[in-house]
Amino acid sequence: MKTTEKKKINIRPYFQALPALFNYQIVTKILIGIWIFLLGRIFQALLKSSGRVAMTSGDWKFLFTTWQGLCIMLLGFISLFIYVALDLNSKIVLTGEILRGEKVSVKNSIRGGYESTKRLINLRGVIVLIYIALVAPILGIGLSITMTEGLYIPTFISSVIQGSVLYSLLSGFAVLLFLSVGIANLFILHGVILDKLPIKEAGAQSKRLIRSNWKDYLKQNVIYILTIAFTIALAAIICLFLPLKLITVLSIPASVSRPLTIFFVIAGVILSTLVDLLGTPLYLLKMTQLFYSYKQGSEFEFNEKEKESYSVYKIAAVIMLIAVISLTFLVNVHFDQMFPMETKVKVIAHRGGGNEGRENTLSGLEKAWNAGAYGSEIDIQRTKDGNYVVNHDSTFKRVAGVDKKPEEMTLREVKKLSVDGEPVPTFEEMLIASKGRIVLFTELKGNTADKKMADDAVSLIKLYKMEDECVLISLKYDVIDYIETQYPEMQTGFLTFASFGNTAGLNCDYLALEEESATTDAIKSIHEEGKQVIIWTANEKESQRHFLCSDADGIITDNVVQAMELITELENRSDLDRMVDKIKTIM
Repeated sequence: MKTTEKKKINIRPYFQALPALFNYQIVTKILIGIWIFLLGRIFQALLKSSGRVAMTSGDWKFLFTTWQGLCIMLLGFISLFIYVALDLNSKIVLTGEILRGEKVSVKNSIRGGYESTKRLINLRGVIVLIYIALVAPILGIGLSITMTEGLYIPTFISSVIQGSVLYSLLSGFAVLLFLSVGIANLFILHGVILDKLPIKEAGAQSKRLIRSNWKDYLKQNVIYILTIAFTIALAAIICLFLPLKLITVLSIPASVSRPLTIFFVIAGVILSTLVDLLGTPLYLLKMTQLFYSYKQGSEFEFNEKEKESYSVYKIAAVIMLIAVISLTFLVNVHFDQMFPMETKVKVIAHRGGGNEGRENTLSGLEKAWNAGAYGSEIDIQRTKDGNYVVNHDSTFKRVAGVDKKPEEMTLREVKKLSVDGEPVPTFEEMLIASKGRIVLFTELKGNTADKKMADDAVSLIKLYKMEDECVLISLKYDVIDYIETQYPEMQTGFLTFASFGNTAGLNCDYLALEEESATTDAIKSIHEEGKQVIIWTANEKESQRHFLCSDADGIITDNVVQAMELITELENRSDLDRMVDKIKTIM
């Protein structure tokens, strides 16, 4: 039934619900944290029993070919149910209790969440959970869980999709398909959890409700989001941005302006954390209200408390103020150590010289050196007659117009090819050109990346006495492990875009992480093992700034000049900019 009554946003009930939502979030975050810790220990034990310290994107077959891998997948699948029950189902139970004016209990909400999970243990339920855990976070629509909210399509895959019209069209069609399915089933979990319906009936009910009320749903979402955004923005402007702006504009001594800046930034971080903690349950509260409204055909009113006690908020405000003042004092004492002015992150040109020169060429290498890059990343592959040439793709079609693989051609044939008028260089030529000037990060690439390539690359590097000027890297961990074991004097690096377990314990000197997986915790754990961290491939200005302000050791980028200019900018930042830049790398 389509609801026709005019709806208005009443913020007071949401304000009253904050203590219950906050308590729920704290308790469930602790429980989830305990489970993840225990799960990590179990995974680590399983990996250790298989002779591994971690499983990476280059070793995915392990999951399907060993009993340890199968156990890890089974535990991961069970964990998905546990996580959804704690992080989503129980929230829906809680929001239903709040709306109906019942006594709110975190314990009862968790129990209700787990009981409802039983109705998801079937094929349809598994599909719904997979959508919630994998598809929804990527599309940014519908209900999802915090465990996978940062899920992304790896850059190397998205770049391939963007580079092909066919793949772009197919991916666009897939996105539209998944979006339509997600929108039609927005209330499927509400039906399962609150109405205790079987998953099939809950899905049918959700489709009916959305079909009858989709215009109102969109309208209510826009009104709700704008109202919350305006409230948060107003509070931020009055309590944070205006004070910080005044500190910048007024001629206040540094001894006073720095502590004031620290105070307001810390206050802003705490408020931002609270908003992040409460944002999802508050939105879910609105969705639950709409679910009830659409079912009864009219506005479902909150059962508001007649008299609200504000003592809880007063106590919380006092505690927060004391915490902010204490942290301000500590941060002020260690400010320069915590927020350094200069970056120590090295810039490494991607594929020779990045966008500054021709891909994987001698002139590109020269451009990278002239731009001030610390290193240059190149890709080598073996030819038919056992020589090593520099090329990224499996064939020369994109760069030289010849659809042949390096292993199908002799060195003489490869040398006849042209990359924008320049011959394809050999690995030896790259070594000679880089010696004494720039560190060469050499990726052992393609089908010929094997132990023979490793042996030959090491021999050439030693021939030119460049052990300290080269790092051998690869997506194939077995090759890197072989080099590190047989030639410990060589520097090695493993490229990975996904891993779990003790990644920092892998047998190499460098770990190259994709941007999204290079978290503060990941970088810290790698450093604790005495290894260095490289980020690939940081091209956007915001991304470069983020990692130049992080604890990473280097970034691989196509935009070398832009990165070098950013380094100069960072050396002239204000106290506020230094704090904001560092905080962004953590949050």
